[in-house]
Amino acid sequence: MPARQVRAPRGAAPARPPAYCGGSRREHCAGLTHRAAVRVSVAGVTGHTTQPDGGGPPWRRWAGAPGAAAGLPLLSSAAVLLIQLVGSHFAARYAEQNLHHRIDLDLFGRLLLALGPALLLLRRRHPGPVALGTAATALVYLGAGYPYGPVFLSVLVGSFSAVVRGHRYAAWGAFGLLWTGLLLVGHWLYRWLPPAGDGPTDWAGDGALAAWSVAVLAVAQLARTRFEQRARERAERAAAERRRADEERLRIARELHDVLAHSISVINVQAGVGLALLDSDPEQARSALTTIKAASKEALGEVRQVLDTLRSPGAAPRAPAPGLGRLPELAEQAANAGLRVDVATEGEAAPLPPGADLAAFRIVQEALTNIVRHSGSRTARVRLRYAAGALELRVDDEGPATGEGAGGGNGLVGMRERAAAFGGTVEAGPRPGGGFRVVATLPLTEAAHRTPVRAAGGPAPKTTAREDT
Repeated sequence: MPARQVRAPRGAAPARPPAYCGGSRREHCAGLTHRAAVRVSVAGVTGHTTQPDGGGPPWRRWAGAPGAAAGLPLLSSAAVLLIQLVGSHFAARYAEQNLHHRIDLDLFGRLLLALGPALLLLRRRHPGPVALGTAATALVYLGAGYPYGPVFLSVLVGSFSAVVRGHRYAAWGAFGLLWTGLLLVGHWLYRWLPPAGDGPTDWAGDGALAAWSVAVLAVAQLARTRFEQRARERAERAAAERRRADEERLRIARELHDVLAHSISVINVQAGVGLALLDSDPEQARSALTTIKAASKEALGEVRQVLDTLRSPGAAPRAPAPGLGRLPELAEQAANAGLRVDVATEGEAAPLPPGADLAAFRIVQEALTNIVRHSGSRTARVRLRYAAGALELRVDDEGPATGEGAGGGNGLVGMRERAAAFGGTVEAGPRPGGGFRVVATLPLTEAAHRTPVRAAGGPAPKTTAREDT
């Protein structure tokens, strides 16, 4: 059955978490805030919203717990009420038969026994006042001369709940109030309080009550520590999952950008050539269309590979990832777009791991794409220099250098992120003699390749950029 819906009031304020959120319940309240935000979003689209968690029966609102969680305070309070009534009844009968004076459990006494469990219904919303209120109720009950029995159970539950929810001073105050009041009643005020003929209490019993109080508070503090530790672990796991999701999102964005930007740039240039030469030089226009077909086919194949990997990771058929071995093919594609690329290698070539090899290829590809799109240069030089433990990639062009801070695209950022994933760096800026230069350094050692990827929001890449893709 669909959830009952009510129309959202015009101009309603954004949904907020309940007032009881605090202390160790922050993570739970974050979940409530998320669900409330979802309801507000749905209301903004449909004009309706589902019934919030705070609706429903009155005891759910009194308990300060959403949904089915409101049943726990109700059931536990009912159990405490039953134990106190039944236990105090038998305690009164025992006192009547063995203490030689009658202690009548009248209506007022039963109301006091019921007041403590009633206060426990509010322990999630107001843990401190509930702890103090149950202690005061128990003190009034004992001061009126009623039998001891299990009347302390309400104080135990209320104080335990207060400590767990971060109100340990209120719990200590509740036990201090109860113990101090019992000392006064049991050793001084008993002369004037019912029942007549009652004597002072045993100091051993008072000491046992103090020890019992300390034990309960210690166990409650231990439980609070465990709850907070689990909440921190859950928060850390959630943060790690969000971080992994952000890194995966950035990786996918980089991959799609690198796959499409170069091919689309070639297609754009060749389409312009074909249109310009369609009438005057049909053969050259045909050649441009052939290049467009090849570039679009390659782009479709690489996009399909990325999508297949996303749909079924580890099981999708994957073509070999491109690497520096495909630089001649990349230079040929750039030549079809009107950019002559000169590739040279210095030093003894060393094999790169697949990930670093792909990163180096993508960096060169992005640099050439930027030249085709923004430089206007007809030539470019790619230099691979293998030094001790590092590979230096340098891409130069002869185009006009643009001003400082002109960058605003994603290409240079993607280069820097790819290099940083393997412990490398990227620098880009105008050349002293004119033109533009991109220099990337990638370590060849395995230890450097374990450097984690920078999360989103890190420092900006070191660039003096022309606008990039």
